[in-house]
Amino acid sequence: MSKERRSLTQGQRYNLIGWWFLLPAAALIFVMNFYPMFKAFLLSLQTGRGRNLKYAEPLWSNYQRLLEDEIFLKTMKNTFIYLIIQVPIMLILALLLAVLLNNPNLKFKGLWRTAIFLPCAVSLVSYSLVFRTLFATDGFFNDALLGMGIISTPINWLGQTHTAQFAIILGLLWRWTGFNMIFFLAGLQNIDRYTLEAAKLDGANAWQTFWYVTVPQLKPMILLTAIMSTNGTLQLFDESWNLTKGGPAYSTMTMSHYLFDVSFLKSPNFGYAAAISYVILILVAVLAFIQMKVGDKRD
Repeated sequence: MSKERRSLTQGQRYNLIGWWFLLPAAALIFVMNFYPMFKAFLLSLQTGRGRNLKYAEPLWSNYQRLLEDEIFLKTMKNTFIYLIIQVPIMLILALLLAVLLNNPNLKFKGLWRTAIFLPCAVSLVSYSLVFRTLFATDGFFNDALLGMGIISTPINWLGQTHTAQFAIILGLLWRWTGFNMIFFLAGLQNIDRYTLEAAKLDGANAWQTFWYVTVPQLKPMILLTAIMSTNGTLQLFDESWNLTKGGPAYSTMTMSHYLFDVSFLKSPNFGYAAAISYVILILVAVLAFIQMKVGDKRD
């Protein structure tokens, strides 16, 4: 009996030591993350300008206002346009590039992988400014199209709704496809070669081997990249701010860009901005939950 008590006491001591090691990190996470989130929620229930804030009546009036805010609804629509168009194209391109670069017979694989991944190393502001120059009325794209005789007058790419959205989507594809490709490449290199050889012995062609053998083994990586890309797109800010400033007429502005405007430009309204941030958080959480339920079929 005494040995069991001594052993239990020793186990509790080890457990206590472990919690002491975790305590500083847990305290930092609480102070830097959870406490600000709680304060932001309280702030979202308040109204007023600058520091002159008071609790709204009713408390949910900021959230009710969001449903009637045409600009916010427009920014939400813009964000989902980027999400629906850009994310699937980017993931498909990343997967195809990963398959090509995983070919053992490909020469200069290191060079190709570096070249495709390199845009991820460019700062968000820098690449946005480069794309803004490329899509200017006297930029590369107009010069190239004029030179080939495809257009007769320069196109105002960033001054029209659909072309400005196209420029942002193209910039996102250029910036983030290589990032997702690295994840797929890592997943492909961990696939058991014997399963691929068995599929070939059974008479499967290249497409059947890819679709029925490779893709199922990549599902965890596909799910991870889909969740990360969705979350990143819902919080998109840099491209909207640096490429188009949200114009023309809010047609390219994202929710995070509108959040910044409400918080720091014009007449700051921190309570309303906090409500916008919580709506973005809820959208991120809901879509991530749906993707987990749809994509993760493990028992």
